[in-house]
Amino acid sequence: MKLKIVAVGEAVLRVPTRPLTSEEIQSAQIQGLIEHMRETLYDAPDVGLAAPQIGLPLQLVVIEDKIEYQATASEAELRERERSPVPFHVLINPKLELLSQSEISFYEGCLSLPGFTAAVPRTRKGTVEAFDHAGQPVHIEATGWYARILQHEIDHLRGTLYIDRMRSRSFSTLDNYNRYWKTRPLGELLELLDSHTSRE
Repeated sequence: MKLKIVAVGEAVLRVPTRPLTSEEIQSAQIQGLIEHMRETLYDAPDVGLAAPQIGLPLQLVVIEDKIEYQATASEAELRERERSPVPFHVLINPKLELLSQSEISFYEGCLSLPGFTAAVPRTRKGTVEAFDHAGQPVHIEATGWYARILQHEIDHLRGTLYIDRMRSRSFSTLDNYNRYWKTRPLGELLELLDSHTSRE
């Protein structure tokens, strides 16, 4: 069953979420919810979906970065973003630790802000401790694009959206990004935006 994705402005996207108990994780209700979230993620399609995005303030995330999602990116783009396929998995009650102070910016979108994108600085490496769909503990070490996905989705569980972290002058509709900015090297684009800021 495809679930409705809520858009920015809905209160559920801005409130803290609650952890799930081990009994809840094993329940038919949560197991069914996970399957519905997976179907919704595939239907979108996108690489991650957090429970607040379907109106539930729960610490639950589903993630998958399919190889076909990367088909339109060049080899150079994939290398620059350190992006490779990530199999489907579930994170429950995740705890994120960032392993670097330095950040790198890339453009991100979000299902709860349809039609828009912006450059978002994020740490390129981190670890996550969580429970999987069966309530078993998992430890994840991620770099590059996978680390970015984890940060984006876990932010949702804290009531944070990418617009809270974005380089605000890079904010754009997807149409205009594809029309004017997508083919320009990201470093050149960000330097241009920063140079305009410094002259104001």
